[in-house]
Amino acid sequence: MIEDAEAGPEAMESNVATPLQGYDADEGMSHSHAYLFPVLLKILAERPAGPIFELGCGNGTTAAMLQGRGYEVTGVDPSVSGIEIAHREFPQCRLEPGSSDEDLRARFGTFGTVVSLEVAEHVYSPKLYARAIFDLLEPGGIAIISTPYHSYLKNLALAVSGKMEGHFTALWEGGHIKFWSRNTLKTLFDDAGMDEIAFYRVGRVPALAKSMVAVFRKRAST
Repeated sequence: MIEDAEAGPEAMESNVATPLQGYDADEGMSHSHAYLFPVLLKILAERPAGPIFELGCGNGTTAAMLQGRGYEVTGVDPSVSGIEIAHREFPQCRLEPGSSDEDLRARFGTFGTVVSLEVAEHVYSPKLYARAIFDLLEPGGIAIISTPYHSYLKNLALAVSGKMEGHFTALWEGGHIKFWSRNTLKTLFDDAGMDEIAFYRVGRVPALAKSMVAVFRKRAST
């Protein structure tokens, strides 16, 4: 059943346009983790525990949080500095340089769950990104994807409040290069062979949510 719910330096050449987090700033949780982690843990609690792959693991904060709760996590990120922080702060986690433009399945195998938080807005090629996730999943496995939320109503609110230009500013060094709605994200993964099975808007009231979290299941027959 599809669920729509409210819940509380440099990069190696790769499919991502920019570093995914502020790795030169303080290590540890970002502001988005406060509203992403509760729904992530809720989704994982509804499934049998098993190895997880994190695509875009950043400085290792999410992987370390999950590993501390008993999950086995493997992850990659194209940011050299992000992986250096991860190795220093979370040596117990298997986190390595890597990106969706390489054959991650040949390198790491397949998993029942792939997690990719606040990554889709950074990728040059969404199709390559979705295909990498599809390939990493076992048949019937799930992908948990978060990205900033956009919709007609939210964009209208930004325009009326005079905040549209600041939200979509071109002056941010790096920054986001893709702006996803629920429908465009669903279409991307549907074309890759996955079905949306759950959907959450998080970070504010649903209509003005900061991010969305979508869960996609790999079709067993694809």
